[in-house]
Amino acid sequence: MNVRSQSSQSIKKLVEEQFRKWEMRNKEENKKKTPSPVITVSREPGSNGHLIAMELAKQLDLDLFDVNIINEVAKSAKMSERVVKTLDEKGRSLLDELVNSLDKERHLWDHQYMDHLTKIIGTIGKHGRAVILGRGANFILSTDTALKVRIIAPQEVKINNVASELDISTEEAKLRIMNVESEREAFIKKYFGANGSDPMYYDLVLNMANLTVESALDIIKTALHLRMSAK
Repeated sequence: MNVRSQSSQSIKKLVEEQFRKWEMRNKEENKKKTPSPVITVSREPGSNGHLIAMELAKQLDLDLFDVNIINEVAKSAKMSERVVKTLDEKGRSLLDELVNSLDKERHLWDHQYMDHLTKIIGTIGKHGRAVILGRGANFILSTDTALKVRIIAPQEVKINNVASELDISTEEAKLRIMNVESEREAFIKKYFGANGSDPMYYDLVLNMANLTVESALDIIKTALHLRMSAK
């Protein structure tokens, strides 16, 4: 499920498509339980993290859950309720445990939004076969559930990437990066009481200074293979 600048109506259509996917998989898998990959991708603006997430989903045949769609669903009680209902009774029980445990740990939330957000990301984690981009997914899912990746890059690389992608000046790119970084840091601090750039919250931190997108993908896929093999 991939959204960049979609209308609310388009997002609802994508959500419906995802419901159908989950229903089909539930029927196909039935009682067979095999380890299912989940990768969370946190990234600095201009680091090519979004591109890496898209390519991971494409190459591994996983669903991509972008920031916009998760945020849109989290704002709607009705839509978040439907997401949770795609789980069986056991899955819902485990999800309740996750929400309760996070509620006890953190007291900085806008409760309704974060309750929905936690349930949505928790549900995606239970279904598996997903790449989740941003929205603090690495703080919500356990290390046993997901491979947690952060993509970073030197300031110069980020500025050049943003300037090239948006066809703007380097000064405009620098200002845009500062604004986006500030918004993301404020979100993580407000809702998770953490520093999103702290490497302790991730399994892999990849510096794109001397890595191509292809080599970063190879590293992540190797780490995922090792993780899945150990289960």
